Amino acid sequence: MNTKIWIPVIAISGLVALGACHRNSSSDQAPKPPVATINGKTISGDAFDLWVKVTTNKKSEDLTAEERHQALEDLESLIVTAQEGDKQGISFNPETAARLELDRDNIVANAVFEKYLKSKPVTDEDLKGEYDRQIAKLPKTEFRASHILVKDEATAKDIIAKLDKKANFADLAKQSIDPGSASHGGDLGYFTLDKMVPGFSAAVSQLQKGQYTHEPVKTQFGYHVIKLDDTRPVTPPPFEQVKDRLAPMLQQNMIKDYVQSLRKSAKIDEVAAPAAGKDGADSKAPKSNATPATPATAVTPSAPAATPADAKP
Repeated sequence: MNTKIWIPVIAISGLVALGACHRNSSSDQAPKPPVATINGKTISGDAFDLWVKVTTNKKSEDLTAEERHQALEDLESLIVTAQEGDKQGISFNPETAARLELDRDNIVANAVFEKYLKSKPVTDEDLKGEYDRQIAKLPKTEFRASHILVKDEATAKDIIAKLDKKANFADLAKQSIDPGSASHGGDLGYFTLDKMVPGFSAAVSQLQKGQYTHEPVKTQFGYHVIKLDDTRPVTPPPFEQVKDRLAPMLQQNMIKDYVQSLRKSAKIDEVAAPAAGKDGADSKAPKSNATPATPATAVTPSAPAATPADAKP
């Protein structure tokens, strides 16, 4: 016998992510009429719309009659279960109460962020200014280098001695313990110095084109013999290519500054943190499923020609 068991898998915290994108509940629109009443509790049309968006990623008006009925039934099931929890006093459990408090604050904070950003639209001038600031931070030069990585200093010095006698670097690179470059003559391709570990980058920056290191370069990977093959200026991406990714970055910075201004004007009294548990974390601290209220993820423009981070030796 097949028995369908309904499980309310979407907690209230699952609704937090919709705080910034659900427009129907804005104060400038009239509330929608109720869709049901459960033990005296009214389910508003706005609550149902939000539930549909969370569970189906659709608008309620786009549902078929059967889908709408199922969505409403699932929401009703969630509410009657929550009401049973209230009867049992579960909502007064310290951890549950803490989750409810954090979820409520999180949802309100997201709504505050949305209202704040709506009042300060990002202009093309703002985007161009942010573009110029990000480009100024980019490295100005890319390096193309080859290396031979070995386990011990003596082997590295032996390789350098052979190079001094005009041995072919690419042939010697076959003994490198870096499998990614050994089969390519040690070639690492083009990279900016920030993509490499500090010791490696420092050695590369001291070389002239065609030169190799005359002392082994030690890093956490072993001992390197490095040859600089070429350099070229970094070509930044054009403004139009990254324009759409700059807006979230600007908005994130705006929110960060806004929150800091709120903190400065607030009276905040911190008390000593609870004692940590055995694992170093507070074993009695309430856990929340709430997603921290943050603006959109920032995206930094990067030069298309840059070598990926996996070029690190």
